[in-house]
Amino acid sequence: MEYKAEYERWLAADLEDKDLRPELLSIQGMDEEIKDRFAVKLAFGTAGLRGVLGAGTNRMNIYVVRQATQGLANWVKTQGGTQTVAISYDSRIKSDVFAKEAACVLAANGINVRIYKALMPVPALSFATRYYHCNAGVMVTASHNPSKYNGYKAYGPDGCQLTDEAADIVYNEIQKIDVLNGAAMMSFEEGMESGRIQYVEDACYEALYEAIKSRSVRPGLCKTAGLKLVYSPLNGSGLVPVTRVLNDIGITDITIVPEQKDPDGNFPTCPYPNPEIREALALGLELAEKEGADLMLATDPDADRVGIAVRCNDGSYQLLTGNEVGVLLLDYICKGRIENGTMPKDPVCVKSIVSTPLADVVAAHYGVECRNVLTGFKWIGDQIANLEAAGQVERFIFGFEESYGYLAGSYVRDKDAVIGSMLICEMAAYYRSIGSSIKEELERIYSQYGRYLNKVNSYEFPGLSGMETMAGIMSRLRENPPKEFAGYAVVKVTDYKKPEQTGLPAANVLIYELEGGATVVVRPSGTEPKIKTYFTTLGKDLAEAEAQEKALAAAVEPMLK
Repeated sequence: MEYKAEYERWLAADLEDKDLRPELLSIQGMDEEIKDRFAVKLAFGTAGLRGVLGAGTNRMNIYVVRQATQGLANWVKTQGGTQTVAISYDSRIKSDVFAKEAACVLAANGINVRIYKALMPVPALSFATRYYHCNAGVMVTASHNPSKYNGYKAYGPDGCQLTDEAADIVYNEIQKIDVLNGAAMMSFEEGMESGRIQYVEDACYEALYEAIKSRSVRPGLCKTAGLKLVYSPLNGSGLVPVTRVLNDIGITDITIVPEQKDPDGNFPTCPYPNPEIREALALGLELAEKEGADLMLATDPDADRVGIAVRCNDGSYQLLTGNEVGVLLLDYICKGRIENGTMPKDPVCVKSIVSTPLADVVAAHYGVECRNVLTGFKWIGDQIANLEAAGQVERFIFGFEESYGYLAGSYVRDKDAVIGSMLICEMAAYYRSIGSSIKEELERIYSQYGRYLNKVNSYEFPGLSGMETMAGIMSRLRENPPKEFAGYAVVKVTDYKKPEQTGLPAANVLIYELEGGATVVVRPSGTEPKIKTYFTTLGKDLAEAEAQEKALAAAVEPMLK
């Protein structure tokens, strides 16, 4: 069996990473364990690599990182241009090690490297890639996965995640490279001495901060608003950039959650450092209540997503969903820019097809074109690139995904929790200054446009047969399309596998529009063995919207078996 031979090869090799040998010895004779680590390779796609840390071709380690980087280098060398790659990393275990390993491989291939001297988030990587006119960028992170994971995101010259075409070329190059010794290498010190590897300059940091602050809707407002904030970087990379920008705009009453302040890839306070999950925000909520804060924010480890809790009139705190924050920010930006005369001609906002239709309604109210794109922020970045190519990039005012990712401005091409945090705080400060609050404004939006409710359910299909089961379910839904859900007639079905219908690249997504305005979306996850269902219901009040959502969810569940 090939995987056993590969295991024996690793076991016999003189591995530089001394942590790996004890792990290899500990699984001797354990066929399933060996198979899990060596039967397959970590797949490289448009989101790069992601996997559990450890020994083997199906794990994240320095050899897999070197192999992937050599594949990336082979592609970069065909691209002309500056022959430069930017690198950043977050607080995860070995993120700094993997970032330096990537730099060493690139430098040994004659490629210039600009690497951050300390951890910085996804938007900083996207920004540096554009700032230095790089051919590519590398971000070492596994986003909000549990602590045993790490990953390697690859970016193109526009600061957006790699296109399918580029990722396919890199993947094919990786297949040609021996994982243990196929990558060119030089030491980090040698790379620095030769000038091939250089640290990102202070001017790049400052340019990023200025680009973010320039997107303020009401400049100067926060200096006098007296906003009281509790913030958690969830032991990730957000602390420095988020507090720097907030301090610069005048928000200085910031209490950091002490247990989650310092970078720590073990994420000791929450096993799943995801701001979508209440458990990750529990310590922040406790502190917000104690401090009487107006607002509580938490950014994920690579600081591209931000979750919030707002204070209600009775002193309690309510967590808001990504859809709610997206709509609130869209409403705030539109209203503020119209009032201040800074709204561009023919403004555009962009959201993913699984994000709330309430955004389409709010955008239409303000005369803003709302474009819907496939799930994944690179598709929002793609829309910005199209506007830029037409000399109309200023038309883009806001983009968001329901999974807590927001962006205003074209200075980066990925979601940015730093600007998200700034605009959320500015919005809270503004509403406070006029005697309102985020919570009250959300209720105003619901009373004006209808009580939309958005809910996501996930169904897991583990094991080797999981992907087959999921494919069978999607095929059945296409072959025998449901005529109704819970008594609500289906008035329109959009199959995103048919680009001629949607005008978008093919994707395995089905959207059912129902009588009365509700929608049901079914899509397999691109990164996990799950089918996700997204429900949007519309009621005269929350109770009616919740009752409809429960009925729809109960009707869909038997179809996913």
